[in-house]
Amino acid sequence: MMRIIKNIRMLLMIVLVTLGVYSNSFAQIGKVYNIENYGAIGDGKTMNTEVIQNVIDMASKDGGGQVIIPEGRFLTGTVEMKSNVELYLQKNGVLLGSTNPFHYRSPDMKGRPETPKKDDNSQLALVIAYRADNISITGKGEIDGQGLDLAMSVDSLHHAGVVVDPRYWTRTNEKYRPKLIRFSCCKNVSLTQATFKNSSCWGISIELCERLVLDEITVRMRAYWNNDGMDITDCRNVRITNCDVSSADDGICLKSYYPGYSNDSVYIADCTVRSGASAIKFGTASYGGFKNITIENIKVYDTYRSAIAIESVDGGVIENIKVSGIDAKNTGNAIFIRLGHRAGNTPGSVKNVHISDMRVKIPFGRPDINYNLRAEEPAYHNPFPSSVTGIPGYYVENVVLENIEITYPGRASKGDGYFSLSRLGKLPEKIKNYPEFSMFGELPAWGFYVRHVKGIDMKNISLRLDDTDFRPAFVFDDVDGLDMEKIKLPRDKRNGQIILRDVTGFRMYPSQENLVEVVK
Repeated sequence: MMRIIKNIRMLLMIVLVTLGVYSNSFAQIGKVYNIENYGAIGDGKTMNTEVIQNVIDMASKDGGGQVIIPEGRFLTGTVEMKSNVELYLQKNGVLLGSTNPFHYRSPDMKGRPETPKKDDNSQLALVIAYRADNISITGKGEIDGQGLDLAMSVDSLHHAGVVVDPRYWTRTNEKYRPKLIRFSCCKNVSLTQATFKNSSCWGISIELCERLVLDEITVRMRAYWNNDGMDITDCRNVRITNCDVSSADDGICLKSYYPGYSNDSVYIADCTVRSGASAIKFGTASYGGFKNITIENIKVYDTYRSAIAIESVDGGVIENIKVSGIDAKNTGNAIFIRLGHRAGNTPGSVKNVHISDMRVKIPFGRPDINYNLRAEEPAYHNPFPSSVTGIPGYYVENVVLENIEITYPGRASKGDGYFSLSRLGKLPEKIKNYPEFSMFGELPAWGFYVRHVKGIDMKNISLRLDDTDFRPAFVFDDVDGLDMEKIKLPRDKRNGQIILRDVTGFRMYPSQENLVEVVK
């Protein structure tokens, strides 16, 4: 009899797969639970938190299964994923976040490693998980956090003196704004196909997890300030593929809050990103590190800050990074690589970074001019170059940049800002500052600014200008080991376009002595 039951169950799963009701995921094959059959009402008004949580708990206790969110708008507060459960969002099925802040909670994360800094962002979320293995969210439906209305409710509570944030700042107040997804210390996590949108804080936040897959998801996080698309913190064996991300803050962001841990073995490919900050970013939190990261075939558009930002400022180790196939249009900056010392006992390291096959078009105006929420803009400035910078005594090491084409807008003006080449040694180091492509203020190059670097190869670099710029194309300051090969510049930029200060081991092929100027 048991064998017959198992065969019937397997046959049912095959039929469900054929019909597209059941999807591949890390969750174990088991029973199917439609939340409507247990009393959930999808009218967008009835609170369904208890019903949905009871169904998830039931599925997990039964050994695993698929919890279906059918067509409808199912209003809920926080629900917690449990091991061996797949949350399946049918087409036109919406898990709808409550706009009442008191309907949210954080996971009980006792035993989680401690961070060296107090968590300054919300641990609350609509969907949470802690030490839950084999979990997934999939389907053609949506998770909608109603983030703007929820954030306004949080803001009102602060001003009413009900829930006061001592760190309150008008547009952030992020400690009490729930995220959309918050998973911690889980194994075998899969988010596929579904749409995730309208968080009041970060969108998808996943930390200290192993074997993580995000594939074919749509991420729309533009409801409020500090809306990162996805934040992956100190996770191992991660695949982020075929995702479409549009976010008010960083798009795909790798963070490291835990010393001794790191984002390790991460593959990001075939994604499209639109961001009010940086499209793909390592940091800013960088206490542990980022190792063995491959990024390829990424389309970036209408992005205010950097197409790719690689930052270690809290003592973290960044090594073995390979980036290729970046196509960025209407983006404020191409490449930003930074080793600083904002926190940690000693500075970390950035080494073995290879960036290739990159095409970037930088506008003169704001890339986010049509956004509802626009980023803070530095005061008057000329267009910023790409930059690779360490700090005195601590060098970015072994960087290869090849097959890169960047078109800059030109139109730089000495009236907006001017930094003389004779004063290169006086350019502020800003060792402890928040890392950002605009952090140094006016920079003395229009193409690349490189300082405190050991070993940098630049091969087949083509820099273009839509209009004139009074600055040189390249400035290298305190660089040991500089190879330049096949450098292409505008026809009218033939003299003094490569500035060397305190540079050793310089080689250029083919030699173009008229381009090079040595300053002290």
